[in-house]
This record gives sequence, structure tokens and C-alpha cells, in this order.
Amino acid sequence: MTDYLKYKSVPVKSSEITPEHLFLNRRQFLKTMGTVGAGALLAACGVNVTEDTPIVSTPSDLITNSQTDELGDPLNTYEQITNYNNYYEFTTLKEDVAEKAQDFQTSPWEVKVYGLVNKPQTFGLEDLLKKFPQEERIYRLRCVEGWSMVIPWVGFPLSALLKEVEPQSSGKYVRFETLLDSEQMPKQRGSLFPWPYQEGLRLDEAMNDLTILATGLYGKPLPAQNGAPVRLVLPWKYGFKSLKAIVKIELVPDEPETFWTTVASNEYGFYANVNPDVAHPRWSQASERRIGELGRRTTLMFNGYAEQVADLYQGMDLSIHY
Repeated sequence: MTDYLKYKSVPVKSSEITPEHLFLNRRQFLKTMGTVGAGALLAACGVNVTEDTPIVSTPSDLITNSQTDELGDPLNTYEQITNYNNYYEFTTLKEDVAEKAQDFQTSPWEVKVYGLVNKPQTFGLEDLLKKFPQEERIYRLRCVEGWSMVIPWVGFPLSALLKEVEPQSSGKYVRFETLLDSEQMPKQRGSLFPWPYQEGLRLDEAMNDLTILATGLYGKPLPAQNGAPVRLVLPWKYGFKSLKAIVKIELVPDEPETFWTTVASNEYGFYANVNPDVAHPRWSQASERRIGELGRRTTLMFNGYAEQVADLYQGMDLSIHY
């Protein structure tokens, strides 16, 4: 059995932050690498914050404050950099997401937190922004497809929200669900995928300090095609685990079904931890290509956050929990 505690965390350097124009516009790069296609997974996305939302920084080895001059000058117009996103609820064509999502309404918005809790509540987006201090977190993102980024998120620890509702001892898992609205999300009318998008975590994973609900990116609002208004971010897991447009968070007793384990359980497991030693059935995960770089770099165990999360998986064989 692998001793995951032997792995060390690797702090994110400010120089590693993926420039804004590269984060938002991956089209040319992915076409060059031949990875654009219907089989691509949902890409990472950001969410909205309002201009008057207070944002605090939480400095540490892994959570630091970004500097404006480190983000790089944008090389493309706003229209160019927001025209390439994955969002299967709207379309499987990345080039069409911005157009398809341009009228998507993210206000008003509510997140229902319920299930095996003592104090079930429904939070409006304004409640989430006011009640929970918004922090800037610089995290790596490792896509299961083999590309990666470094992203300055704005959000707050999921644990803070869960403490508000007081999980019961029988609530061992947290199930997440995104918006189901076929009028706004036309691809949900089809039967190809099991809508709505669902994900899940063990409660201890959800309570880990690295786990956040993101409400922004680069300290400003993002367009609807990037997943506004609230999403999950788990930096030690593959990106498909971080679902968009959350409307429900439920505490449940057993491991919940998830979107991708339902679609292809042989390829996308419940845990989805970044593990360079376990290949995807169709490609190696040993290395990755950082967006904006030409060469490949070695993928880090738990995406470089081993010291923060390895203890969650002691005694487990993660090769069978891909």
C-alpha cells in the first residue's frame, strides 16, 4: 500500500500564475495539441463577484496574494478570450459556448443546503458574499485531459458553510448538484448525459481547508459561460470534480453517484485525485502541459498539495479509486 504521507507539497510561485488571457482562451493551444474534440471534459470555470464584494487575502505557503503586475498584459480582446469554454449544458462546441450562454441568468440565485444537518438553510448569492469573507486563493488546476493552469480564485472555505448547517454524525458524504434548467441550458433537453450535473465528496474532504466555493476569479465578475455564479474548487483533484453553477448541497449517508462515474465509471472514479502513477485508460497522467508553456512538466502527486490532503487517504489503494 502506498504511503501517501511521504509526498511533500510544492508551493505555487507567483510566476506560475496562468495569465488571464491564457486562462480564458485555450482554443489555439488545444487545437495545436490536437486535444479539441467532443470527448473533452468540462473545463474549469469561474463565477461572479460584485464590484463591492470585500476580498481578503489569506497568505501562507499555498494561499497567497496575487499582484496585478504578475497577471500579464492581455493579448486578446474580451471577446477573443471568452470564446472558448467547455460547458456541456449549453453546447459541446467550445467555440459556441459564449454565444449560447450570453443570456444565462445568474441573479437571483439560491443554494439549498440540506439533508443530514441540524440547521438546513437556503442561501442567496448575496448571503454567501456577505456572510463569508471572500479570500483570494492561488491554486493549481490539473485537468484530467493532461493540461494545467495556476489560477487566482476568489471564494471561501466550504467548511464555513457546512458549519453553519451543522452536519449530523450520519452525514458522511456531501452531494452537490448544479442547475437544471433546460430553457436556459438547451443541451439538458437531450438524453446523452444524466442531467443535472452531480458530484460528491467525503465529509472530511469537504471540510479540508483547501476546498472552497469560488465566487470569482482575478477579483472580478466572470461571464456566464465560465460557470457563474458559484462553483466548487478542489485543487488536489482533477478539474471535472469542481462542478459549476451549484444550487444544491446535500449531506447524505452513503457515497453519492456523480456525473462522470455514471457516464464512464471505468475512466472517471469518485475520488479523482491527481495521481501521476495511475494512467487514464486512454493516456498517461505522468506529465502535463502547463498552458502557455511548450514543454511538459512532471505531474505532482495530489497536484502538489500532498501535505494538506495525503492523510485523508492513508490505507487506501488509490489505483482502484481513479
